Amino acid sequence: MLNSKVLKEITQIVGKENVFTAPEDLHCYAEDATLGVISKPPEAVVKPGSAEEISRILKLANKEHFPVVPRGAGTSLSGGAMPLEGGIVLETNRLNKILEIDKENLTAFVQPGVITAKFHQEVEKLGLFFPPDPGSMAVSTLGGNVASSSGGLRGLKYGTTRDYVLGLQVVMPWGAIVNIGGRTAKNVTGYDLTRLMVGSEGTLGVITEITVKLLPLPSHSRSMLAIFDQLDNAAETISAIIANKIIPCTLDIMDNNAIKAIEAASKVGLPLEAEAILLIEVDGSIEAVVEDELQRVQEICQEYKVREVQVARTPEEKIKVWQARRNSYGAFNKLNNTDIVEDVTVPRSKVPDMIRVIRDLAERYDLTIATLGHAGDGNMHPNIVYDRNNKDEVEQVEKAVDDMFAAAIKMGGTLSGEHGIGLTKKPFMKWEMGDDGIEVLARIKNALDPNGILNPGKMY
Repeated sequence: MLNSKVLKEITQIVGKENVFTAPEDLHCYAEDATLGVISKPPEAVVKPGSAEEISRILKLANKEHFPVVPRGAGTSLSGGAMPLEGGIVLETNRLNKILEIDKENLTAFVQPGVITAKFHQEVEKLGLFFPPDPGSMAVSTLGGNVASSSGGLRGLKYGTTRDYVLGLQVVMPWGAIVNIGGRTAKNVTGYDLTRLMVGSEGTLGVITEITVKLLPLPSHSRSMLAIFDQLDNAAETISAIIANKIIPCTLDIMDNNAIKAIEAASKVGLPLEAEAILLIEVDGSIEAVVEDELQRVQEICQEYKVREVQVARTPEEKIKVWQARRNSYGAFNKLNNTDIVEDVTVPRSKVPDMIRVIRDLAERYDLTIATLGHAGDGNMHPNIVYDRNNKDEVEQVEKAVDDMFAAAIKMGGTLSGEHGIGLTKKPFMKWEMGDDGIEVLARIKNALDPNGILNPGKMY
């Protein structure tokens, strides 16, 4: 689709040093972090340095009818950053400045290429807090987080990226640069275009500036491991903690397969014989309240036959275990050549039921499934580890995924809590939204991007 004339025009816009066409570059940008999905290499990778350059590229794309796939760090687990129809991958990582941290108004203004973990560090130096913490935050970008409305371990208490975006600068598919939302805590002027763009996965616009709200950094936190001999007991404990009106900062679960894989990769001292572990953190501004919540959580664990509770004694102990949890994706990749990280989410009270469904599916289809989950908010991450070169095993995986999604939706859940739809969940959207719901999405897309320029073939 990109003839030499078009490629020359793109080069004139961004500079020769920011256009890549070598086969090794194109192959790299054909994929994101999603495994087991077939994509097509782009015809060029383009790295613009401003909203104005992006605007000119999109105007050219509409004129010449070539697709544009926006991309941050490529950490998507749903195929959202994979090109399907050639064209260009538009990487926004050159836009990587923290423009302002406004301590008086508890807001910050950033470009999309800022690394999430770096942003955390900068705001925390000032005693402030940006809660969204996706597992890939050491490399993921804020633009990618916004485009997929990423969550993370702290989602139970603090919510996801969507809850912290106040405003955006967006280059629309036809090239207009618009500012939506703003700096204020309240804003009901017009349609909520900010919410529309958050989670749109690069299909409705290219994000070039982000305004986020910040919180005061909690001054106290305590972490613990609760070790269980029965998976069911751990699952029931999760529901009991929430039912007792305790909202931990983090409430995560690992089953035995996850424990073994993470311990093999990280050597942090996890008990290999345990059927399940809960990783729990409580935080707040008043030490006595935090200690009281910690004690109440321990008592609930005892009611549900916890074998042992280990409270982190030092910040180093806490960091070691949580870092191992965040690196779990790499640990599972060592078990076989493909790891599908699913993202089904159910109402909190249904977490025990969903865990049982996952366990039964692993047995029924003879699969290795290592389950992690931000179980406190119902967001489960079954990791299906398999050999993608084994046709029979691939078929079993597909059946298990179908059954998993069907079970989650039947429980009142959703296909995705934080990874997005992209390619991998597109076939199942009608199960959750119905034909009329899909038509609403299609009408919005066609109204804003009638030529289908931005990230075609995704979402629905």
